[in-house]
Amino acid sequence: MQNQSRKPAYIYTFASTQEELELCKLEMRSFFGVQPEGHCLKSSTCIDPSRSPFMKERIEILYEGNEVEDIVQQVGEIDIGPDTFKIIFLKINDLDDSEQISYDERRKIERRVGWPFKAEADVRNPDQVFGITVHEGRWYFGNYTKAEPVYLHHVKKPREYSTALSTRVARAAANIAVPHPAGVKAIDPCCGIGTVLVEALSMGIDIAGRDINPLVVDGSRENIAHFGYECDVKVSPIAEVNGKYDAAIIDMPYNLYTHATPEEQLDIIRHARRIADRAVIVTSETMDHMIIEAGFVIIDRCTVRKQMFSRQVLVCE
Repeated sequence: MQNQSRKPAYIYTFASTQEELELCKLEMRSFFGVQPEGHCLKSSTCIDPSRSPFMKERIEILYEGNEVEDIVQQVGEIDIGPDTFKIIFLKINDLDDSEQISYDERRKIERRVGWPFKAEADVRNPDQVFGITVHEGRWYFGNYTKAEPVYLHHVKKPREYSTALSTRVARAAANIAVPHPAGVKAIDPCCGIGTVLVEALSMGIDIAGRDINPLVVDGSRENIAHFGYECDVKVSPIAEVNGKYDAAIIDMPYNLYTHATPEEQLDIIRHARRIADRAVIVTSETMDHMIIEAGFVIIDRCTVRKQMFSRQVLVCE
């Protein structure tokens, strides 16, 4: 049976290390509202795959069917004018290991699907790229978008801080806090050198930064300017932050190095509750009791591990 998708739908693929698998799944739940079982997911939600440190690619579905031949019969309808094209068979799919399609067979399928195209193929520098994959027993074909690892461009900063989050974790935390940025106002009230700010700004998130340390605020401003972004970053304790925000992102592990007392930690969380409806708190310590005492409810969570060190990422509302 041949079916053309009537409403926008997408296939996403993603991958992570075992240490970051929980973070990857939490980010996917934040984006799509569902728990992915494997390494691909079908959704009607449109996300730029370059936003995620874990997404690899996306297909915007044009055609689907039960067999490859169903796709072959439909692609002849595509008219891309004088443009050249390329078709990519997604290596990441939900097939069992025993059912995986070999490299040679994938190339044959790409050629078979491309044969009806009324255009010239160009495997090196095509004008348009299409993808084909199998998901939950059905075949899907559509516009292909490869994720760009934007966060890697942010690794080399003019100013560094040994306890800052990695750009991958910072980017995922920003996505978890603000999965859909339109109309959302966010704040990082303990922004340090701006690792979270840079990642958020690169994704078009409206975010402000505050920190009590003038030196790291200077570093944050320098890092943000280095990558060509602009942001409202000021020296200020969270207690003096006014206004209302939709989301706050707070990296708490710095407290281990500034010797913040439990009372000071609780105060930060209480003020986060005052200024934000939602908070993503990253901590190397167990803080559930403080978060609950501050008036938040933990609605989701995960643990990120790196060798012997681990951080908890807590989604609070």
